[in-house]
Amino acid sequence: MSTDLRKKVVVAMSGGVDSSVAAALLLEQGYDVVGCFMRLGSEDSPAEDALPEIPQATCDPGKTHKQGCCSVNDAADARLVAAKLGVPFYVLNFKKDFGRIIDYFVNEYNAGRTPNPCVRCNDWLKFGKLHRYAQSIDADFVATGHYARVIDGRLLRGVDHSKDQSYVLFGTPREQLTHMLLPIGGYEKHEVRRLAERYGLPVFNKPDSQEICFVPDNDYARLVKKRSPDAFAPGPIVNAKGDVVGTHEGHQHFTIGQRRGVGVALGYPIYVVDRRPADNAVVVGGKEQLQSVGCVASETNWLADDGRLPCDWRRCEVKVRYNSPPTPGRVRALPSEQAHDNADAPQRLEVRFDSPVEAVTPGQAVVCFDGEVVLGGGWIDAAIACESAPA
Repeated sequence: MSTDLRKKVVVAMSGGVDSSVAAALLLEQGYDVVGCFMRLGSEDSPAEDALPEIPQATCDPGKTHKQGCCSVNDAADARLVAAKLGVPFYVLNFKKDFGRIIDYFVNEYNAGRTPNPCVRCNDWLKFGKLHRYAQSIDADFVATGHYARVIDGRLLRGVDHSKDQSYVLFGTPREQLTHMLLPIGGYEKHEVRRLAERYGLPVFNKPDSQEICFVPDNDYARLVKKRSPDAFAPGPIVNAKGDVVGTHEGHQHFTIGQRRGVGVALGYPIYVVDRRPADNAVVVGGKEQLQSVGCVASETNWLADDGRLPCDWRRCEVKVRYNSPPTPGRVRALPSEQAHDNADAPQRLEVRFDSPVEAVTPGQAVVCFDGEVVLGGGWIDAAIACESAPA
């Protein structure tokens, strides 16, 4: 490499194979690597004195790991990898900042939306708080183990499309892309594991994190109820006509598109098609009522075209959830109420799909792509229903 030789990079090390290989690759490429573990304050996150200064044992790939990414075991694994690589390692206390993400999670569920805390964590912590920490120690870059790429100041999908995580990075400010390194984005997952074994990293066959770190049992409603018990109340389950067909113990127990566990049998397959916190109702209907022709989003972050959303329709591919394939469509800016007075007012966007899409969910992110390039996205306010769908 040339101009980047010995430039300092802060690597967010979670104790998993991906961030560990990211650190190893950067070290091999000649960077001055500083490993950092973010202490987030989830139920199993480490206290300041929970980690030994020098690891005393190797990571046991056979032991059971919690499903999140900030446990005591994960922190110990991250420190062990740093010791193996011979790089400095620090545990950063982001517990107070992480409380903002949990509050957001709870508030969104209570408001009838389905949150995405992993995207918010990237925006607010990994490329927010951690970025500012990197600046404070004169580091040039922040790096993570995401399956995505940054090339010439543009955010691109990861080479391994089955693991692509560019969706969760859409909120990264444009000006930070030149200070972001994503070393494993050019590899497929099986290649990353082989690299981990080649580098002698003890986490080479550690299972991937799968769930939200602060909901280790995957029971979202339990956490929301624990944090806001007064927001839960029994209410009606209704059909599209408004007829009461059942009852529930809190609309927070349901998500758009849910089929199992609805608790109502109508003689045909039914799905949750809406949650109405205003009257505490859960709406159920047939699969056709889940279809949408588009959506409207706010809190936009547009990475292309100098950061300005297109005024006219622009062709693109669209993802409305992390694990869905891109679907063809088009996007344009919607003028905000303040736009005529302030050209820098926050913009909203409208997306239209070429074919109807199921379960477009308020609170999730909609992200637009031009081939491999991430154009930008926003947070879904509302789905646009198909005109042919039953009222």
